[in-house]
Amino acid sequence: MPSLTRRDFARRSAITGAGVALAGSVGALATAPGALAAQDPEVAGADAPDGLDAYDGHGHGHGAPGYGPLLPDPEGLLALPAGFSYRVITHSGRTKLDTGEFTPSHHDGTAAFEGPRGVTLLVNNHELGGPRTKAKFPVPLTDGLVYDPAAAGGCTVVEVRRGGEVAEWVGVAGTATNCAGGSTPWGTWLTCEETEDRAGQNGMTKDHGYVFEVDPYDRRANRDPKPVKALGRYAHEAVVVDPRRGHLYLTEDAASPNGLLYRWTPPHGFRHGRGKLRTLADDAGVLKALKCYDSGGRFVDDLARATRIGTVYGVDWVEVEDRDARTVPVREQFDTGAVTRARKLEGMWWGDGGTYIVSSYARAESPEQHDGQVWFYHPGRRTLTLKVLLGVNTDPGEDGAYDGPDNITVSPYGGLVIAEDGDGVQHLFGATERGRTYPIARNELNAGTPEKPSYSEFTGVTFSPDGRTLYANIQTPGIMLAIRGPWRRQRP
Repeated sequence: MPSLTRRDFARRSAITGAGVALAGSVGALATAPGALAAQDPEVAGADAPDGLDAYDGHGHGHGAPGYGPLLPDPEGLLALPAGFSYRVITHSGRTKLDTGEFTPSHHDGTAAFEGPRGVTLLVNNHELGGPRTKAKFPVPLTDGLVYDPAAAGGCTVVEVRRGGEVAEWVGVAGTATNCAGGSTPWGTWLTCEETEDRAGQNGMTKDHGYVFEVDPYDRRANRDPKPVKALGRYAHEAVVVDPRRGHLYLTEDAASPNGLLYRWTPPHGFRHGRGKLRTLADDAGVLKALKCYDSGGRFVDDLARATRIGTVYGVDWVEVEDRDARTVPVREQFDTGAVTRARKLEGMWWGDGGTYIVSSYARAESPEQHDGQVWFYHPGRRTLTLKVLLGVNTDPGEDGAYDGPDNITVSPYGGLVIAEDGDGVQHLFGATERGRTYPIARNELNAGTPEKPSYSEFTGVTFSPDGRTLYANIQTPGIMLAIRGPWRRQRP
């Protein structure tokens, strides 16, 4: 596909009314309490069209979306709406693997796969970094599944059977800081290392900062783990696969300078499939970084500059020179003005013909501050559209506003479900297709004191293949939860 130049995008935007038609064709997706764009009548609900409920931009109004208020949990774990229930699937230090070791800690990115005879298979990342000797519940070094015996992280596979029985085993071990990742159209999980540690750093014996493929169906396919070096070595967060074009998109959670969004194009003639990525040469395909232009054709240096929902940027891609970062980290290889950056690039999820991309927050290191963005990249139009924009949450200890979106999934009931990784109170919350948010769950497990409460982030939000169960994790100490209830289609 030829490059989309700044002149091309400016011309296209002029034809479509400076991006308005482009934004309208994609549709504004979500705001939240405290959203910077809450004054926008189309988003906030003022002068709402006939048939839609009025909305004040703060979660109030007749016919508000969602399932009602969250009710306190007598067990002190998870507040849910009336009619909903939860079940603990795994709990670090309490439940055990089929080999007898305790479930590892620090649950993170998760994906669900349909197994035989009503079984659900979940691949669960464990975000354990640093020397293995410092981890209380590391991923066990299962014979044949270890990349670096000095590293504590990895993935486990959790099997939930129709009768409720649970089994868990190691998918990959000896990896580091396994944060998010992504499922593939061919039924595997790509786990991402959010680190740049080299051999000799933090006790590591091998280089880290790679993507590994884990097969939840075939334990033998996971033997002799091999990093997919063609996807680059940097602080990986999440990855998605374009099922039509074969491209992989990857986020980088890093600062000084801020991280990048990448696109990997497979080599000519390559066909995706189970285990095929690990057969690639280290320099196979082409890895490029995001470069954006506004509707006037001006270069955009940082995604934080967008302060209004519906902002549309044109997208080009700039090739990475040294994807293995032998001497210089990948994000530092670009001159000023060469690429577009963003702080805390986090979760991604493929849906609606493109990928949703989270920027968790921006502070002094960015040109504008916010407490969360969700973007949508449309590969056919080659546009990036701002769908969610959260203003800075000035009182995160108060229940009501959301901040720090992280893991994300597209809901089978419409819109998005987002895991909160902010300050203070932590939620799972939904966002409808027309800019309204609603709570789904609240973490009530206080890891602090009554005077200074502390709540761990939610991670690994994903629906079961049949859409009946929402799985999510409380990262610390490491608890996987299955949430069920009267799910229903959310009014747009």
